[in-house]
Amino acid sequence: MENSSLGGKINPSLLSLKHLSYLDLSRNDFQGIPIPTFFGQLKSLRYLNISRASFGGEIPAHLGNLSNLNYLDLSEESYYSLLELPSNNLKWLSNLSSLKYLSLEGVDLSNTGVSLVIAFNKFPSLLELHLPECHIKSLPFSLGNVNFTSLLFLDMSYNDLKFPLPEWFFYLTSLRKLDLSGNFLGGPVPSEFQSLKSLEALDLSFNDLSGQIPKIFGNFCNLKTLNLANNQFEGGIQELLGGLSSCPNSELESLDLSSNKLKSQLPASVGMLHNLKYLNLYNNDMSGSIPKSLGQLSELVHLDLSLNSWEGFLTEAHFTNLTRLKYFSLGKVLPRPTLPIPLIFNVPYEWVPPFKLHKINIGNCKVGPAFGAWLQSQTELVFVKLSTTGISDSIPEDWFMKLSSQVEYLDLYSNQIRGKLPLQLKFPNALLLDLSHNQFDGPIPLWSGDNVVRFKLETNSLSGTIPLNFDQKFPKLETFYLAENHLHGIIPPSICNMKHLYILSLRNNKLSGEFPQAWSLLPQVTIVDVAYNNLSGNLPSSMGDSGSLFMLKMNNNNFEGEIPFSLQTCTALRNIDLGNNRFTGEIPPWIGSTAFLVSTLRLRSNFLSGHIPQQLCNLGYLHILDLAHNRFSGTIPKCLNNLTGLRIFNNSFYNIYLEYDQQTTVMRGRELQLNTSLSYVKNIDLSSNRFEGEIPQEICSLVLLRNLNLSMNQFSGNIPSKIGNLSQLDTLDLSLNHLSGQIPQSLSSLTFLSNLNFSYNNLSGEIPLGNQLQALPDSSIYEGNPFLCGFPLSTKCSEDGNSTPKDPKDNDNEDGNEKFWFYVSTALGFIVGFWGVFGTLIVKKSWRYAYFRWFDYIKDKATLCVRRLVCQE
Repeated sequence: MENSSLGGKINPSLLSLKHLSYLDLSRNDFQGIPIPTFFGQLKSLRYLNISRASFGGEIPAHLGNLSNLNYLDLSEESYYSLLELPSNNLKWLSNLSSLKYLSLEGVDLSNTGVSLVIAFNKFPSLLELHLPECHIKSLPFSLGNVNFTSLLFLDMSYNDLKFPLPEWFFYLTSLRKLDLSGNFLGGPVPSEFQSLKSLEALDLSFNDLSGQIPKIFGNFCNLKTLNLANNQFEGGIQELLGGLSSCPNSELESLDLSSNKLKSQLPASVGMLHNLKYLNLYNNDMSGSIPKSLGQLSELVHLDLSLNSWEGFLTEAHFTNLTRLKYFSLGKVLPRPTLPIPLIFNVPYEWVPPFKLHKINIGNCKVGPAFGAWLQSQTELVFVKLSTTGISDSIPEDWFMKLSSQVEYLDLYSNQIRGKLPLQLKFPNALLLDLSHNQFDGPIPLWSGDNVVRFKLETNSLSGTIPLNFDQKFPKLETFYLAENHLHGIIPPSICNMKHLYILSLRNNKLSGEFPQAWSLLPQVTIVDVAYNNLSGNLPSSMGDSGSLFMLKMNNNNFEGEIPFSLQTCTALRNIDLGNNRFTGEIPPWIGSTAFLVSTLRLRSNFLSGHIPQQLCNLGYLHILDLAHNRFSGTIPKCLNNLTGLRIFNNSFYNIYLEYDQQTTVMRGRELQLNTSLSYVKNIDLSSNRFEGEIPQEICSLVLLRNLNLSMNQFSGNIPSKIGNLSQLDTLDLSLNHLSGQIPQSLSSLTFLSNLNFSYNNLSGEIPLGNQLQALPDSSIYEGNPFLCGFPLSTKCSEDGNSTPKDPKDNDNEDGNEKFWFYVSTALGFIVGFWGVFGTLIVKKSWRYAYFRWFDYIKDKATLCVRRLVCQE
């Protein structure tokens, strides 16, 4: 009755089966009902398995009547177990003296662990004891005489055990399998482990063990499985492998040392472990060349050498006898960009390896430039990851065709693979297709996959239009990346039929037309990026219907109208970029009220007007505010000091950028595309508007600000005296305003300042001196302020700190001569220029006609521009 989905009450009629010796009710759902007490009357039972059957309540003491029981399994999933074993109800266990197998996996033994182990000591026949995920914190210090020394298998994984373990623990010298993974064992491995030489499987993974891997493990010649993964071991593995390989008949089949801090080279003795099937050295600091002796492991099935710093070459010799190899992983295989390792595949183009892989995972090391025969021959692949491997070849169409029927994961990210993709393929088992950041050209392939959730073709040279029936080809698609290609035409309305879609990235193409209207059909869409296209029209009011929008990037298009009020339902909005469009109206009040999690607000280069609403001060996560090149007016709200994201750095604010890290921003007067470290960009740009009044002192509390641009407005009054508090400031532009007074001395304390512009204001007095200011010798950053003096201006300062004007009498003669020669040169220039142009027009008839046609054209253009400006006003 195992795994039969049975439930309800169990009928006591089972008692009529007087000779019942085997009862298995495992993997059913009895919805928390108690284990029937009448089970204790089935005295012929030798096998009772009610694991994962969702029983609840106390484990009945009546089970103690089953004196003939050899096998008892009461295990449950740890977080779902409803069974209890009270500490005052353990006497019944002592009656089960015939037990050979006992599993209480997932049962909470936090209060009974010590007394329970004492009870187990009365089981002289016990061979297997399974106590994983039982919340056991400690073991009894003493047991007197240890009676269960016949124990062969002990599993106490994922409890709360710590060193030291009691002395009696190491008397279990008959143990063949010991699993202590997932505990809190820390420090060096105790030398007492040397008494457990009969071990065939030892698992100490997911602890906090440190120091060298003990030499004693190299003496365990019976070991078939050794798992020390996810600890803090350091140093080398020469002694371990040397010891294991020197065993007369090494039995080792599985060795997992992944995710430690091992730093040595891989010794050539690894080739002596002739029975090795599984080798995992993932995520260490190992370096040097990979020994050719690795190619002698003829039984090897799984080989993971990734996330190490190998160097040198891999040749045919490294794979000579790996006829059984199915899994191969190498290089830096992290999902995010990283530096490549100096490891190169140096095999002939024609070489065909002796293996047929099921999974290949290679990243950030040099496999290309060719897509050689050794890759073309791998036609049984289910998992393919060849990212940033330097392949610049074309891939044969039949390779895609052979893989398409079975592949589940296909990732060729960030190579230079060229050529056209097969036009039509079906991927019935695929979940991910990532061919992004290559040089594929031609049309978008008409592939299909009923289970594909991620399809990435961004940053290629694909052209043509987006297929109209993409929703039918990929009905479960969740993320769709076509950014940075050469696509034209419209965004198909059928996109709105992809009800599972949550990322749509079409940025930087040549798409045109209006944005699809039926966004209410996309209940889960979170990121929409259609920036840098030629889209036009109004944004659909239905965009807010789903309420799930997280990032909205529609900058650098030709959208117009007002920002939809319906977006107020998108309370999770973090990033709004509508810059470089033709939007009108005011900043909607929902930004900062219902949508108060916004971290980036970029509305630059539109026709927006009105004041900065007070609600913006509620945006505690905001770190990029760009309202430049609009028609905003009024004053800067003093409440800007409430922008916590510009005052306190909290990295948890910016986890939103991990999945989709792409942002346009203007820094130092240049538009930049940022792909990484976006959380460190702290900008306020209000330039080219009609703001007035004083710059509020409160802005000086935004101490994380790196770029502040208030230029080309109508600000007046003094520069805030505490401007020096903005210690991270890199760019400060206050030019083309009506600021007056002196430049605050605190400015000299800004040690990161590299771009400064105070030009064309009414500033006066001496320019402050400071190390960083003296590194800005360009006098143009202060021009247009006639009453400023000091370095880098040529105007000297008087003793009172004001500029010292020259005496006009000192330069009378000089000015007179300059004026005379100015008038002479002007007259000569006019005569030469006039007759040079008009003389030619009089003599040459064809030039005269061409000139007046050009003049009429310029007149018409000027008239049209004036009319447009009048209409916009």
